[in-house]
Amino acid sequence: MTRIIGIDPGSQRTGVGIIDVDASGKLTHVFHGALAVASEATFPLRLKRIFEELCDIIAAHQPVECGIERVFMARNPDSALKLGQARGAAICAVVSRGIVVHEYAATEVKQAVVGSGRSDKTQVQHMIGILLGLKGPLQADAADALAIAVTHAHTRASLARVGIPRTAWRRGR
Repeated sequence: MTRIIGIDPGSQRTGVGIIDVDASGKLTHVFHGALAVASEATFPLRLKRIFEELCDIIAAHQPVECGIERVFMARNPDSALKLGQARGAAICAVVSRGIVVHEYAATEVKQAVVGSGRSDKTQVQHMIGILLGLKGPLQADAADALAIAVTHAHTRASLARVGIPRTAWRRGR
């Protein structure tokens, strides 16, 4: 059994999802949530809270692998910088616990979960609910984080079957 944490970084809400995957590829939901940090008085305090809350979640659930969404180019440079800083705080929390980080583009995640890299958030939420047997609506950021964890589980299994190291797989991008 391998426990994977997926992280959908954001400067206002950071999605977190944790799954277990067994040797046969069966996925089991462990935890999901969204760290709502927009209420903090300053942006540095948001980053601190992302770091600390992720450290607490990692300590409680003990994941051994991590998938995180890769930064995309936003139209607003200030938003892109803040997203990058939130992502950095999340990555620091993960690597401070000795976990290797694997990055996935949003289109890769949508392709892996829904079958189309251009699907919308509601489709991702719906499919994650089906794949993990979750009842009721999922918060969008938490669903995205679970989708990232599922994408990592599928990618690692596929690469293991064909014997290609993940670093070689990413070279062409």
